Amino acid sequence: MADGRIMVAEQNGVHVLKFLGDVRLTLCPSLDEYLDRALHSRQFSNVLIDLTETQGIDSTSLGILAKLAVRMRKQVDRVPTLVSINDNITRILLSMGFDKVFSLVQKPDDPLPKCQQLNNQACSEAEMQAKVLEAHKVLMSLNEDNQKEFKSLVEALEMQCQL
Repeated sequence: MADGRIMVAEQNGVHVLKFLGDVRLTLCPSLDEYLDRALHSRQFSNVLIDLTETQGIDSTSLGILAKLAVRMRKQVDRVPTLVSINDNITRILLSMGFDKVFSLVQKPDDPLPKCQQLNNQACSEAEMQAKVLEAHKVLMSLNEDNQKEFKSLVEALEMQCQL
């Protein structure tokens, strides 16, 4: 699989993220910070995540997206949009309960703006563990299957964070 990259753009308050290749936890600190800044932007309107060129996505990245959806519902009473044409990716999204917190579509309503690559930001091992833990706790909050799936991982990470 191709190394993952995240491309971003903003147009009229809509933040567009395009995930390319294999998106993994190493991209999550940058993704989380970008989404946090976007949500606090004065012009913020919505978020569209394009997964049409995503070959793989890990649970931490999915957890960061789930966190976005939960925050958007609370802060601005909006639902972000996920674009997916890959049956495997769509199956993962559905199994995680993303259809309850995202609008899932196969193509965007409008052409996407030109995106720039999101710079990958370094973080410490402790910060990364905290991001992974938070992401999986959010995933667990989406449905009962996720609770069962990630319970032991979350417990192990909580133990590590206490050390």
